[in-house]
Amino acid sequence: MIYLALNISIRLKSMIRVGVLGGTGYAGVETVRLLCGHPEAEITRIVSQSFEGKKFSDIYENLKGICDIVCSGLDIDDIAAACDVVFTALPHGASKEVIPALYEKGLKIIDLSGDFRYRDVKVYEKWYGQEHTSPELLKESVYGLCELYRDEIPKHRLVGNPGCYTTCSIMGLAPLLLDNAVDTKNIIIDAKSGVTGAGRGLALPNMFCECTETMKAYKIATHRHTSEIEQELSLAAGGEVMVSFTPHLAPMKRGIFATCYANLKEKMTTAQILDIFKKYYGKEQFVRIYEEGTLPEIKHITGSNYVAIGAVVDERLSRVVVVSCIDNLVKGAAGQAVQNMNLICGFDEGLGLKAAGMYL
Repeated sequence: MIYLALNISIRLKSMIRVGVLGGTGYAGVETVRLLCGHPEAEITRIVSQSFEGKKFSDIYENLKGICDIVCSGLDIDDIAAACDVVFTALPHGASKEVIPALYEKGLKIIDLSGDFRYRDVKVYEKWYGQEHTSPELLKESVYGLCELYRDEIPKHRLVGNPGCYTTCSIMGLAPLLLDNAVDTKNIIIDAKSGVTGAGRGLALPNMFCECTETMKAYKIATHRHTSEIEQELSLAAGGEVMVSFTPHLAPMKRGIFATCYANLKEKMTTAQILDIFKKYYGKEQFVRIYEEGTLPEIKHITGSNYVAIGAVVDERLSRVVVVSCIDNLVKGAAGQAVQNMNLICGFDEGLGLKAAGMYL
């Protein structure tokens, strides 16, 4: 018994101590849920302004007996003493006010907001409509799309975790631009999101009766994720790429479904296009490339960290149509964040993330 207790003690001491700031939002609770099943992570702090002093499992009763931590307020010194890694699931704009102090304390940080995803501060300020108060940290951060920046991510302590629309769209188009297979002009992305993409806050447009049995486009030509998509696709293409991006709110809780259109530079078959995806993603554990004649659906990836990609060539128009699907709360937020934690902590990249999705 003494030997067993000693082994457990040593095991706990070797685990990574993790804090989640903004843990009671949808992305935050999904991060907590995934971390509860991670064999190398121990949640030591959950920070919530709205629920300070309340037991986390009283807010999310699905975690009773699994995560009974009492939510605390924001105390940088306390977080630094209690944590090795911090996930900041805070609103856009709030992260950049908190992260500099956390970074100064030597913590590893995965930021789920848009505050540290950009290479050019001017692009951030234009699309987010606010001044970036810590532009110097943009040089220290890395864009956390693991399949594209796997070698760079472990070299950084600050990761800008990509957005949901962006992950889905970039993953569906980057290989074609890296392979110089499509024209950089007139790329169109038609994307649908589940309502959880709008967050947990109360807003009339996101209430059940306003969302169910309908579909609506919003922020056409002005959605801030446009700039993030363009940044990464431009890097893949080696030159400026501008896209026409239209987001839609779909009557479902979770998921991103992106249909991407790009003009081919030369005549190609669907099989050849799929070969390009297999060339870049063939060894990726979280990317599924669908065979010719089949296409992904939201229910194939709901609740999982997988990206599902299929493609069809429209020979009449010499255009490729790519269908890309992710769960907006997992690969589009919390799952990708845990994937990034695995990379910066030296774990197997898929640790704690290999569960299948929920078909129903």
